[in-house]
Amino acid sequence: MTSLRFLIGGESHGPALTAIIEGLPAGVTLDEERINIQLRRRQGGFGRGERMNIEKDRVQFLSGVRGGKTLGSPVTLQITNRDWENWQEIMAAGSEARLDERVITRPRPGHADLPGALKYRQDDIRNILERSSARETAIRVAVGAVAQEFLLAFGIRVQGQVSAIGSVKTRLVPRIHPDSLYDTPLYCPSPKATMAMTQSIAAAREKGDTLGGIVTVVAKGLPIGLGAHVQWDRRLDGRLSQALMSIQAIKGVEIGLGFEMANLPGSKVHDEISYVPERGFYHQTNNAGGIEGGITNGEGLVIRAAMKPIPTLANPLASIDIATKERIKATYERSDVCAVPAAAIVAQAAVAWVLAEAINEKFAGDHLEESQDNYQRYLEYLQKR
Repeated sequence: MTSLRFLIGGESHGPALTAIIEGLPAGVTLDEERINIQLRRRQGGFGRGERMNIEKDRVQFLSGVRGGKTLGSPVTLQITNRDWENWQEIMAAGSEARLDERVITRPRPGHADLPGALKYRQDDIRNILERSSARETAIRVAVGAVAQEFLLAFGIRVQGQVSAIGSVKTRLVPRIHPDSLYDTPLYCPSPKATMAMTQSIAAAREKGDTLGGIVTVVAKGLPIGLGAHVQWDRRLDGRLSQALMSIQAIKGVEIGLGFEMANLPGSKVHDEISYVPERGFYHQTNNAGGIEGGITNGEGLVIRAAMKPIPTLANPLASIDIATKERIKATYERSDVCAVPAAAIVAQAAVAWVLAEAINEKFAGDHLEESQDNYQRYLEYLQKR
């Protein structure tokens, strides 16, 4: 039995994106089509770019799964890049690669282009943007979808949704919504806000501009006791924040009331504790967002991430050519106007993975049934307290 971890690889215009997951117990049901549903949702949402018309992402299991269940060995996933056929000569791994074509020397403000090129001593920024591209999030969504299947075996559900785009916000009480949420244009629970958001995206497109926003991830069914207070890197709120901040364009994270707490007195912030035998310990409110002291407190997790506007602009900002040092307009390649709905799905995947890690750490078994037995005994212990 090992801890749960994963590694991913692949370039935006390479042949495929791949991931290896290690530490999943045997017996976890994995359905390719359920994972593909999450991949389709990542590609959806009003404001997406032309590449979404090219790629039809589908996952393929290459190892670790037989008959729809994990074997306990490493699980290898792959998503083929359909656009690879247009880039084979340029992106070839061997000496035949046509390195003099589609060269990029104009870095985009707000992207990894300039710091990446300088750090890795690259004259062609393509060697940076191919990996820093948000295309990489497709395989992370697949990994997160695997984590969600694992969590479902413990009755835990995770859902990402859009709560703001640009200056348009909705303040609905965070909860798990029906899957029909993803049939809407922006994965936002408020129809009124969705209409205003759509109009804002359309206006930004007309100007050659882009928009960011805020995504909310809600998790229900979490027991008390995931995470720990004993070391800085074991605190669950810190681990969740790191996972969300690792997503391209995410620049801020808050849990529960988050930054709003700074404006309120303690009497209006902290959640009073209650107890009834049928339910055990619980809180009257959930301003903490389900985590206290780095440990889940039995309430629903509520975590938000702020996404900056996409830095690839149809009306590019000023930049400096790294080859000539001349002041020019930044590079423009096809891009989204707004990818906040996609970010909601990526954030959902990132949160699901960290929660799966925490469940596996506390209730680990070599087979899913063993983990579920450990989990059930723990719930019985909590009920007796």
